[in-house]
Amino acid sequence: MMQDSFFSPDQGQDQAPHKQAKIVPVLVPLPSERPYSYLVPDGMSVQPGSVVRVPLGPRLVPGIVVDGEVDKVDPKKLKSIAEVFDCPLIHPDIIKFMLWAADYTLSPPGMVARMILRVPTAFDPEPPIAGLRYTGGEPERLTSPRARVLEHAGNGLAWTRTGLAHVAGVSATVIDGLKAQGLFEDVFIPAPPVVAPPDTNFARASLSEDQRDAADRLVEAVDAKRFSVSLIDGVTGSGKTEVYFEAVARALEQGRQVLILLPEIALTQQFLDRFHDRFGSKPAEWHSDLAPRSRERVWRQVAEGTVKIVAGARSALFLPFQDLGLIVVDEEHDPAYKQEDRVFYNARDMAVVRGHIGGFPVVLASATPSIESQVNADQGRYTRIKLYSRYADAALPTLKTIDMRRSPPPPGRFLSPALTEVMGKTIERGEQALLFLNRRGYAPLTLCRVCGHRFQCPSCSSWLVEHRFRGQLMCHQCGYHEPVPEACPECGTLDHLVACGPGVERIAEEAEALFPKARIIVLSSDMAGGVKRLRLELEAISKGEADIVIGTQLVAKGHNFPNMTLVGVVDADLGLANGDPRAAERTFQLLNQVTGRAGRTGKKSLGLLQTYQPDHPVMQAIISGDADAFYEREIEDRERNSLPPFGRLASLIISGENRVEAENHARALRRAAPHSSELSVMGPAEAPLAFVRGRYRYRLLIHGSKRADIQAYMRALLERAPKIKGNLRVQVDIDPQSFL
Repeated sequence: MMQDSFFSPDQGQDQAPHKQAKIVPVLVPLPSERPYSYLVPDGMSVQPGSVVRVPLGPRLVPGIVVDGEVDKVDPKKLKSIAEVFDCPLIHPDIIKFMLWAADYTLSPPGMVARMILRVPTAFDPEPPIAGLRYTGGEPERLTSPRARVLEHAGNGLAWTRTGLAHVAGVSATVIDGLKAQGLFEDVFIPAPPVVAPPDTNFARASLSEDQRDAADRLVEAVDAKRFSVSLIDGVTGSGKTEVYFEAVARALEQGRQVLILLPEIALTQQFLDRFHDRFGSKPAEWHSDLAPRSRERVWRQVAEGTVKIVAGARSALFLPFQDLGLIVVDEEHDPAYKQEDRVFYNARDMAVVRGHIGGFPVVLASATPSIESQVNADQGRYTRIKLYSRYADAALPTLKTIDMRRSPPPPGRFLSPALTEVMGKTIERGEQALLFLNRRGYAPLTLCRVCGHRFQCPSCSSWLVEHRFRGQLMCHQCGYHEPVPEACPECGTLDHLVACGPGVERIAEEAEALFPKARIIVLSSDMAGGVKRLRLELEAISKGEADIVIGTQLVAKGHNFPNMTLVGVVDADLGLANGDPRAAERTFQLLNQVTGRAGRTGKKSLGLLQTYQPDHPVMQAIISGDADAFYEREIEDRERNSLPPFGRLASLIISGENRVEAENHARALRRAAPHSSELSVMGPAEAPLAFVRGRYRYRLLIHGSKRADIQAYMRALLERAPKIKGNLRVQVDIDPQSFL
């Protein structure tokens, strides 16, 4: 993507003539296709990787100096770099990765640079902390509190005023009095690390023979210090985390940095606790829920090499690691690794590229690997490491379907009698039951019995979802919400609004009516209280402080509930009811993951799937436990239709505030598509979600053979397309995961 010539910002300023002026390319965090050229003032030293501040129009913005040639331009027309930050250089591997990602995703390099430069307050060193150090001597009068202070301060180490007072059990005024007598001097203490360094020998796990063999293979990959990809393919509860922790320990022993990617870092307190139990400290976290000050400190200490291990969401890939030696992608199949905003990328695939560029191993882990990873392992590009049984020989749950045609729920209810009967017995034994429904809120649709009016979002082509706990009708696309009205806004009839279909809140209402004495917890990503409340409730469930848990897909993401012996899937067919080519794969993965929450500590457990399609191949694969047969059939179907990973896909999403303009531009893009024997263009067609956040949406899908250069084709198409006007927007998605 990087070219041999660069252009300068269009804002020039008069400069004094420079003899052999040094000009460097600087990539700024804006949608720029190329770096801008800037003068390096006399006496300033910069090199590729330097983080600088440069003028751009009326603003000063951060940027990264990159390597490459610049145009021969008159230095008088260029602006000068305003400042070089006192910041470690951005590692050459990160710059190479940044440019590769921009090239592959057809994103402006400046937008990828923005993901690296997202914490500008971290570019300057952390200020030291004011402290005190004991200089010797005795106070005029030695009291018991003063004696305790001097006892702790006598080791010659520096203390903060409040820290010394706390450890000595005295008030801060005691410290002030000793300082006034000249017994303490002012010193500055370096900013403390954001997390304590991990101890690789803190608590090594007792591994089974299979786990030890798997761990040894991963440790060998780390010892080789070269690029490789290992896929840990193990059933739920098989101890994949403990296995890859051994590889993490070896990389840390080598002094390298480690990145562990998790799909829902803000919801994985259990993972952080497990890491602490193994290494004696927690990893640095990186995710959207992190406080701004914590983000600054993590970014800075990663760049300095102080932080050795980060557990984070997909954006952690773009942290400025200095010596990255291992990446682990946990739950590698999870669709949350796909970013679909500004720069569209899949963090799992980008992690593999990052490892290839840096020359270090990558570990992927999943109980239900993606089709892409399965094929890569089958073809020998990845090393497959199988874990066939649960840790400590705990049995997998017995899985059965409930045919809803033969055992339907009572009118107005959604739980089959066959499921509620088993729930009652489970609660009587003092064990926990989980009801899974991947639908937030109370009901997905609200309408008027009298006139048929349906409540729809004014800014999206989606129904408003009733959230009865909040008393709101909410849009899950744009966040619009309004109070639930007493009367129909169309016909004015009172008390004739009806909720259609179930969400987790409605299932909770039904469960409460059936089991009034049961302790019920509802888990959903949009519940009041946010991440903090979710973490507390997950902890409560783990401690057995709930009888019935009702949740959406977030309950399927690696949680360990020791007392859970029953999982009931309320609507197992839900994920199959769309035209997504990955629908079968995702349904299989999700149902496998959620039923895997049961019986993880050895108790006899059961998973029941309410379905109207018990003979569907996905249901049969889950019930039989024959994952290999499902993958074989799904892979054959993908190959027959040249779908990924046997073919290439890319999509163009055209959106605008005016429907006709958006559609006309989509048709113009279709006409601009070059002819190709290896690629075909489908569309334009209205997107399934045709109206989102006040914008009308159309899609083009490009499909071709695996050997096709889809990026070159897309570039040619976009170059031949008419210029984007007004508020129109064209988004490029290479390897799309969603077709909404």
